[in-house]
Amino acid sequence: MRLLTITLVTILAPLRLWACELALVLAVDISGSVERSEYDLQMQGLAAALQDGAVSEALVNAQAQVMLLQWTGAGRQIVSIPWTPITDFIQADAFAAQVAEAPRRWRNFSTAVGEAMAVSLAAFDAPDAAACKRHVIDISGDGPSNEGIDPLDMRAAALSRNVTINALAIENEEPGLVDYFRANVITGPGAFALRAADFEEYQTRIRQKLIREITKQIASLE
Repeated sequence: MRLLTITLVTILAPLRLWACELALVLAVDISGSVERSEYDLQMQGLAAALQDGAVSEALVNAQAQVMLLQWTGAGRQIVSIPWTPITDFIQADAFAAQVAEAPRRWRNFSTAVGEAMAVSLAAFDAPDAAACKRHVIDISGDGPSNEGIDPLDMRAAALSRNVTINALAIENEEPGLVDYFRANVITGPGAFALRAADFEEYQTRIRQKLIREITKQIASLE
């Protein structure tokens, strides 16, 4: 019996030591430039990407903590789904379902990219997220910041905390927006920005982005 107990302890010990590899904030733009149909394309596209086999497997393998943030103008950023552990496929599917059903909090406000970065950065102070090895902000938007905190200030703050910020630029009405995100927003180990030509392309690009940032790939997907 003693030998059996020792054997079981030896086998199960690695399971107890399995830790969260990734804390990931999904920061979605709901500013006034995002029409109702475009909001739906974003949320349904993000939910579908999270249900993709490669994405959900990567999240489970990372024992990830994931949070959904909706953001718009100054003072208008809200956690729609709090930190949620993704330790199995049931949890992954449940989180994706919550994303698909997440109601829009605001409709007619400005674009405060820096404030979205600030709220996302502060979220990593929560115990569940703080314990994770990597901290990543996945921010998507369809325009440059026009209100609130300067994104460059928050970029520096993220760099000082070893937080990676990746971006998806939806260039629906802003050609060249991806260059703005590269110059003002992204930072940290392996940081990158991808381009979606419009909201219809969002689902394809957010899937690519999630796979790349969750699995720490560095090859270009552009």
